[in-house]
Amino acid sequence: MLLSIETRLANLLNINEYQIKNTVALLDEGATVPFIARYRKEVTGGLDDTQLRMLAEKLVYLRELDERRETILKSISEQGKLTLELEAAILAADNKTTLEDLYLPYKPKRRTKAQIAKEAGLEPLALSLLENQDQEPLTLAQSFLNPEKNINTPEEALEGARFIVLDIFAENANLLAKLRERFASEGMITAKVIEGKEEEGIKFTDYFNHQELIKSIPSHRALAILRGNNENFLTIAVEYPEQHVLARGELSIYENLIKNEFMITDNKAASSWLRDCVRLAWKAKIYPSLENELISNMRENADNEAIKVFGTNLRNLLLQAPAGSKRTIGLDPGIRTGVKVAVIDNTGKLLNTSTIYPFTLSADEAMLTLAKLIKAHNTELISIGNGTASRETEQLVKELLKQYKEIQVQVVVVSEAGASVYSASEFAAKEFPELDVSLRGAVSIARRLQDPLAELVKIDPKSIGVGQYQHDVNQTRLVQSLENTVEDCVNAVGVDVNTASIPLLAKVSGLNNVIASNIVSYRDSNGKFKNRKELTKVSRLGEKTFEQCAGFLRINDGNNPLDKSAVHPESYPLVEVIANKLGIEIDALIGNSQLLKTVKPSEFVSDQYGLPTVTDILKELDKPGRDPRGEFKTAQFKEGINEISDLQIGMELEGVITNVANFGAFVDIGVHQDGLVHISAIADQYVANPNDVLKVGQIVKVRVEEVDVKRKRIALTMKGLNKLNIPVTARSSNNTANNQQRPPRENKSASTENSMAAAFAKLKRL
Repeated sequence: MLLSIETRLANLLNINEYQIKNTVALLDEGATVPFIARYRKEVTGGLDDTQLRMLAEKLVYLRELDERRETILKSISEQGKLTLELEAAILAADNKTTLEDLYLPYKPKRRTKAQIAKEAGLEPLALSLLENQDQEPLTLAQSFLNPEKNINTPEEALEGARFIVLDIFAENANLLAKLRERFASEGMITAKVIEGKEEEGIKFTDYFNHQELIKSIPSHRALAILRGNNENFLTIAVEYPEQHVLARGELSIYENLIKNEFMITDNKAASSWLRDCVRLAWKAKIYPSLENELISNMRENADNEAIKVFGTNLRNLLLQAPAGSKRTIGLDPGIRTGVKVAVIDNTGKLLNTSTIYPFTLSADEAMLTLAKLIKAHNTELISIGNGTASRETEQLVKELLKQYKEIQVQVVVVSEAGASVYSASEFAAKEFPELDVSLRGAVSIARRLQDPLAELVKIDPKSIGVGQYQHDVNQTRLVQSLENTVEDCVNAVGVDVNTASIPLLAKVSGLNNVIASNIVSYRDSNGKFKNRKELTKVSRLGEKTFEQCAGFLRINDGNNPLDKSAVHPESYPLVEVIANKLGIEIDALIGNSQLLKTVKPSEFVSDQYGLPTVTDILKELDKPGRDPRGEFKTAQFKEGINEISDLQIGMELEGVITNVANFGAFVDIGVHQDGLVHISAIADQYVANPNDVLKVGQIVKVRVEEVDVKRKRIALTMKGLNKLNIPVTARSSNNTANNQQRPPRENKSASTENSMAAAFAKLKRL
């Protein structure tokens, strides 16, 4: 009997069944993960957004599995071949691979040689030789001649029977499971350069003659090998240990597994014929199928890991601390084309633009122009894109500050990845129809310092450049994962409905581009929203949508003080009850930490409001609309170190992490080329996964280990320079923290992994 999806999900995720059932009901009603995670804790038993995302993903998988199961049962039943034993096995199948293995013998096929042989009446011959190996094949085959079906000789009869036996071997679900398990455990992914492609495919030189266990290959190497194969520089195969060392006539372990499964013995009349069938079944049918399956699984696993890494990096990038609502000048550096200048106010509104030419015309004139703009607009921040000439532009601004001592501004270098994509986007064209594309980039650079999240949501996440091999992975799944990440980040922070752009609003729980556009149109026509209730006047923003989005939309200067908090409107009556009991107005209660500490959450629990909701509300009232993104900090690049040629071995520098991959982290140290901290150089202790201890946007200290100016490669180390929170890794009972052995570096030195640094630098600027 097939268990319910809720029961299977509960077993799979180790979550109580009532939590699963309630969550599935909410998802089916159209509730979003951010809404469920924040405002339905009583219903789900406190599942967080990560658990909810996993649950939603597995729910889709199991529903697809059950749909396929029904199709298979119907197909086999219509063939009149559905036995009770087979039905039970199909109902017990808990994954798509097992299900398809069971269906394989009954799956409608094109007219194969085995099918033709069956039509010629040769199936009894095949089955008889399998069941009674004492029979001499040629003698037995004499009884199955059929000239009408072109079976004129015993040899032709045996040839047809062989095709049938091969299918029997290759379609046995129990046997396939055993072979698959062993092959997955010891199979070696092997890559070799295609003859004559050595020079053209030099970037894949590490894989010209490469072999390692497929079960443990890191995702970045798997994706590199697959890319080399796709670009026709490498051939790939999955080999097993015995593949090239067996003596003539000797069976491999895999062939012996087939032989034993069907109880084929030696020294019988049919033994030799059946052994030949075993060899052919493995080499011609089963091995190629399992090889393709393993490569496909390797690709899927590598995709999963790469997508996970991309999502983690994107989350950390989006949740970088904002500099805040300050008047800002954005500088998009350029030497020949000049430095593009954009001035924005504290809300991100464009005030002025200019182009200065400090590197081709006059530096003094450029500084004068910039000084006038700073003074005219009372600028507080200067944001400089980190592309070409960024350090030269930074030096220009520092020289300006020396000459104009009355000017007090903070200078920050920010990543300009994706700025050019925004500049040429449809949204940017609508926002600044009269503005030159290059100047739009300066606006984006200024805004991403004020609020990285609000600006970066306007850009396709794949263009931000914080993934590994992002163009090689499954694009549909990548896009969905990144959209989920952006949605979670936006709703974790909250959105000011009176200043937010359409792209930002569209990421709010329950909203989409159409409703977001309608909100902005209403705002433009009627002025700022005065309260959340007014949102219901927006076209297509109905009751259900309001429920989903209201708690994440902030109105900071409205007529209801609760509207600037994350308290959902459905809980406003509870806040009134709390305020009345304390004998205080709601606006006086908000932020009153001392008074709120006296409130016992349990006193306000009811059928409508559970303890988690009451507790969350009290926390929110204490710090309404609090930003979870932390304190704004910037890296201080070392003066005089502007180019890779300025670096010296042993030099200690401060930098900011721009990308984290499974093999290490890339760090911007202000020389236009990120350096690589290999995983083995992150800390003195063993680090299992760089993402456990590092994140995009983190400021770190590094020491230069190797510099290759010609190839623009920099190897860095963080050992002994940073205080890192390194999680305790699993250790065997024979090892302790003191004798734990560090795994060997994946290559001879960190610089060999640096072959990926240039590729990542390019990806960042796509």
